[in-house]
Amino acid sequence: MKELSSTKGYPTKKLCKYLKITRSAYYRWLNHPKSDSEIKNERISEEIYNIHKQHPDMGYRRIRDELDVNYKIVVNDKRVLRICRNKGIQSTIKWRPKSCTRSARNPDHIAKNYLHREFHADMPNEKWLTDVSEFKYYIGIEVHKIYLSAILDLYDRRIVAFKISNHNDNPLVMDTFDEAVRLEPEAHPLFHSDRGYQYTSAQFHMRLKDHHMKQSMSRVAHCIDNGPMEGFWGILKREMYYGHRFTNRDNLVDAITDYIDYYNNRRLQRKLNVMTPMAYHNHYRLAA
Repeated sequence: MKELSSTKGYPTKKLCKYLKITRSAYYRWLNHPKSDSEIKNERISEEIYNIHKQHPDMGYRRIRDELDVNYKIVVNDKRVLRICRNKGIQSTIKWRPKSCTRSARNPDHIAKNYLHREFHADMPNEKWLTDVSEFKYYIGIEVHKIYLSAILDLYDRRIVAFKISNHNDNPLVMDTFDEAVRLEPEAHPLFHSDRGYQYTSAQFHMRLKDHHMKQSMSRVAHCIDNGPMEGFWGILKREMYYGHRFTNRDNLVDAITDYIDYYNNRRLQRKLNVMTPMAYHNHYRLAA
């Protein structure tokens, strides 16, 4: 109304009549200075817009955490939600994760489910989860695939180690395990996976035994037994992969590598007291 009156010369009296407001109410609003709360909301709105532009996957809770930790703006969830609704800011739609791991037909070794969905750990390297997931890229009409193998620590939810390969095979899983052992040579965790053929092989079982790790496996058709690992695939693909069409292998590999670095070092998690996985990991080391 103010803009129509000042730029196009519409009569205030007719605008008020059309919008069914009194002229006294309009002039009271026009002459009323902005409150401290309104000024603060405008500042918060600008920062929320910038955060959403950089990370469209973030919902209002993660935006609030980002404001608190990285922008030093103390605000509650309800206020951020209200501003997001007023500005029409929404996170991207969640996608259902898809697993590519194939169960072994003739397994050499099957372990019990010693983890029993006890996804809490009291210290780093107490419980590790692992899995393999598939990613696609396109060259013309040809579809190509790469496979990401990763190991996740249940204490701090960090990715301990990962490897990427053109093949979902035993060397991919063995290389990931060897990298984790190289990075954490003193670790002897409970090691949990599904019943993929790589994990049921005698070669992999001997690797675990040589490093004094107890093997645990999900039950058949119970993906929830490896829930946090499946959850990580969902987070990674929703925030980095879905909605993008990769036409180059190197670009896809770089995107995965960069995202895991972001996840470990910059992505805040409420389950970790609004810290990143590596910050939570280092906090334990400092307190020990």
